Amino acid sequence: MSELPHEAAHDTPADTPAAPAGDAAALIEEHISVIEPEDALPRVSLDELPEPMRAACGRAGWTSLMPVQSLALPYLMEGRDIMVQSRTGSGKTGAYLLPLLPRLDAEKKAAQALVLVPTRELAVQVEHEARTLFAETGIRPAAVYGGVGYKKQMDALRDGAQLIVGTPGRVLDHLLRRTLSLDDLRLLVFDEADRMLSIGFYPDMKEVQRHLPRRRVHTCMFSATYPPHVLRLAGEFMDAPAMLSLSRKEVHVAEVQHQFCACRPMEKDRVLVRLLETENPASAIIFCNTKANVHYVTSVLQGFGYCADELSADLSQSRREAVLDKIRRGALQYLVATDVAARGIDIPALSHVFLYEPPEDHESYIHRAGRTGRAGAAGTVISLVDVMQRMELERIARHFKISLTELPAPTDEDVAAVAGARLLTVLEARFRKLNGLERLRVARYAPLVRSLAAQDDGGDGELMLAMLLDACHQQSLLESRFPEGLPEQRSAGEGKSGRSRRKRSSRREREERDSEAAERRNADGEDSASRTEGGDTPSDAPAAEGARKSRSRSGRRRRGRGGKAQAEAASSDPAPSAQAE
Repeated sequence: MSELPHEAAHDTPADTPAAPAGDAAALIEEHISVIEPEDALPRVSLDELPEPMRAACGRAGWTSLMPVQSLALPYLMEGRDIMVQSRTGSGKTGAYLLPLLPRLDAEKKAAQALVLVPTRELAVQVEHEARTLFAETGIRPAAVYGGVGYKKQMDALRDGAQLIVGTPGRVLDHLLRRTLSLDDLRLLVFDEADRMLSIGFYPDMKEVQRHLPRRRVHTCMFSATYPPHVLRLAGEFMDAPAMLSLSRKEVHVAEVQHQFCACRPMEKDRVLVRLLETENPASAIIFCNTKANVHYVTSVLQGFGYCADELSADLSQSRREAVLDKIRRGALQYLVATDVAARGIDIPALSHVFLYEPPEDHESYIHRAGRTGRAGAAGTVISLVDVMQRMELERIARHFKISLTELPAPTDEDVAAVAGARLLTVLEARFRKLNGLERLRVARYAPLVRSLAAQDDGGDGELMLAMLLDACHQQSLLESRFPEGLPEQRSAGEGKSGRSRRKRSSRREREERDSEAAERRNADGEDSASRTEGGDTPSDAPAAEGARKSRSRSGRRRRGRGGKAQAEAASSDPAPSAQAE
């Protein structure tokens, strides 16, 4: 399975055969199911486009619009924030590039449109298509991405490129270096939004957001799927976004996609690990038929550094409660379980369900698959099957009229490409945070890195460097993908430490309020005995006593902090202490 989205549906004539005008509407009616916003706009054909856009289509050799372009162009031309869902290779790139033609000012040498993409390969691909569409218009695109030098990119930005296509990390680098300004930005596009958030670009995208103009910027998202966490985070970047969804009528994209991966029984554990790397779900549940397989798969995943845990009937009650608590807090990424153990459990942001082996009865498959794709969000079920299990899975699919698609088993090269892109993002983010002294410290090891990388005598130099990168990758697996937590996690449960802090804070606030109330009563010349005799409720006396104890504790704390501060001041500033003596 290739990690790179081969997005541009119009790249070659073979990829997109010429079709007569108006075929987009016929194709939509015949093969595609469409969900439009409530205030839907009418579809547009090639002949109805403004002249600059028709000329661009002519330069690209397009004789008609693809369905996603016919449906999405009106929203982008009107400046409405929109989330477009359409399969890979359906023409989404052209859908957001074409509307830029009448909106970008070729005379203004400044970035006016920004397209954020997950990989450097996609950045190059989008820039290439943009150069074709914008030829002879004076509009210049520029691709900025990590892993290469800065000079060529800085020259393109200095020359006044109006369209910037780049990965979030390198875009942020240029913003911090002040070689890129977004003051004149008019349109922001998130391409392959699901992959960007899955790979872990969310922190970088939030940083880029801080550099956007104060005014509203027209923002759009394009993706083949919208997992639950992407739907929740869209509101942080967009203003009341609407959803435009296109899917094949056989299988609706907003429902569950059913896939299977054929592999030999002894290879299932490795194939599962590779799928987790390439799919990289925000959270997932892995179903097994036996407790022994649950324990084995959990051990394998933990050995590879994943945040995984198991749930089976063999666990003690306290151990089960600990696992369930991690699930409720969103602190567990992968849960491995049997059907019985997983009943009644709801994992937030569950975008994937993996079947390590097909279930023993047909109904269990629907139970397992129903754990994802909830509330209209996209979901994916991937079954690992050998020859005999594939036949059983196909019987289940026929019974429930489910459309199955085969997913090729990822290769080591696929995994290396995906993990490398993710790790490069992590390294770039960490490097940006280094101060001058830390960069000098790091630079000491540059000669050693060059020496290890240049070994050609069969030494282990490359593997030593790979070992260091793997350690960094393992550490990144333990870090939160969304540093501040997802919206419902921030409001519903930051964990035991957060709850204990809130309890301590509220207890201190109550003590301080009681202390202040007691002081006001004492100022009126009342003591606790007279208040009791004067008709106050008996509970007032213990409350006053508690207030006095609270004041005493608070005073001791303040004196302790003051004494510590004075001691620190005395040790750091000997001259004033000498004067005091």
